[in-house]
Amino acid sequence: MQRRNFVKTIAAGSIGASVLSPMESLAEVKPKPKKVLMKVGCQSGGTTEENLQLKGRCGVYNIDGGSPKFIPGVGWDLEDSFRKRDACEKYGISLDAYHWALTSAGIDKVSVPNVMLGKSPERDREIDMLNQMIMVAGKTGVKVMNYNTTILPVLRTGKTVDSKRGNAEYSTWNYAEALKRNDPKTIAGDVDIDEMFERITYLLDRTLPVAKEYNVKLANHIADPPTPAGYRGITRWNSPDVFAGIKRFAQLYDSKYHGFNFCIGSIAEGLKDPKNDIIPIIRWAGERNQIFNVHLRNIKGGWNNFQEVYPDNGDMNFLQVVRELREVGFDGMVMPDHVPHHHDPLANWQSFAFCYGYIKGLIQAVTEEAAV
Repeated sequence: MQRRNFVKTIAAGSIGASVLSPMESLAEVKPKPKKVLMKVGCQSGGTTEENLQLKGRCGVYNIDGGSPKFIPGVGWDLEDSFRKRDACEKYGISLDAYHWALTSAGIDKVSVPNVMLGKSPERDREIDMLNQMIMVAGKTGVKVMNYNTTILPVLRTGKTVDSKRGNAEYSTWNYAEALKRNDPKTIAGDVDIDEMFERITYLLDRTLPVAKEYNVKLANHIADPPTPAGYRGITRWNSPDVFAGIKRFAQLYDSKYHGFNFCIGSIAEGLKDPKNDIIPIIRWAGERNQIFNVHLRNIKGGWNNFQEVYPDNGDMNFLQVVRELREVGFDGMVMPDHVPHHHDPLANWQSFAFCYGYIKGLIQAVTEEAAV
């Protein structure tokens, strides 16, 4: 460029800049999106050859492998855990998590009921087994244990058919309908929120030191769904105010091994405006580095009345959700957990495959944003 033209260009640029006010200039400056660390994952199907091949075809290379074989009175079979890891590695899949024996099946079906019944010395023997399971996970290189601290099982009142999605059936919860059924109390009887937290802290006081020793994070799942206080005698630890329950649980311990299997769907079930209310909850837990795993499940509705739907036709904006996960630096798995049902014998696989692709697309979208 000739010197005369270069000077003209610089002068024009300087004049253009001078007409912008300081506030206008600042308004144009936006922080660069953070690097994407999360990956698509799954917790369904275990580590069978069939399932691992399916995961590979869907581009899912991080999984929760379920649980190793159970040895009564002991815990998990370490050799079986190594077999699970080796089976995953054959297909380039990382075995990132296990399901601890504290499941969402409910107090009548869970294999270690006395922990949440608060019954000693039986719960102490169960906690010994749970600690052995942490050891097995740690020795196998599994870094996350997903678990539940619930008495009631997952609660639903029926299914809703959607003719616009091929007669898919959406699992539905309606609290008013549940009250009409007048379901009985469990063997736990009445348990208030303070008793619930006493039992949780009794467990974690004795397991978090073992989790630290073996470098395994303990990821608690939100009770599904949040319910009004005292439903069937039980006040769930995240009820009736789901955000308050999350804060209370999170602040029990200052430990990088204490956090959440962060189920977006179950949290949304306790909100009146899921689309907008979910974002500050993600930000609060994420900034504390207590989101260890994410269940990306969408719903229609909210507190006391909802349907579990596909990720693209619910009330929450999942692009907005995944952006927020990116910004808080979440680096774990984003996975479907519950999917819509249908009578077609292949429907379950179809629904999961759809969800994997959708999540991969979301992650790619926010990755491209961050690269601009």
